[in-house]
Amino acid sequence: MKTDAPAFPTVTDATFAEEVLGSQTPVLVDFWAAWCGPCHQLAPVLERVAGELDGRVRVVALNADENPVTAAAYRVLGLPTMKVFAGGEEIGSITGSRSASALRDQLERLLP
Repeated sequence: MKTDAPAFPTVTDATFAEEVLGSQTPVLVDFWAAWCGPCHQLAPVLERVAGELDGRVRVVALNADENPVTAAAYRVLGLPTMKVFAGGEEIGSITGSRSASALRDQLERLLP
């Protein structure tokens, strides 16, 4: 089973407020876990969409198992879950794996 982290900068319970809530750019947080097969399937899709939306959204990864405080605070009940933050507030949530075009379309509707 693949256990390596997604190819994005990581945030933790300790860095979440500064890195995500304090960001001037909208941030998509990919909540994932090493045991989550769909999380690993979503990673290349998310990488592609992040490249397409470069400059409009910053993508970071948060291991939900290793950072339970943040996962619980934002009611992450299933993985993969992606939450989009802008101006220090959650502006959208996407749960489950999907195609690159479907993910990009959802993000386009959420981003300011």
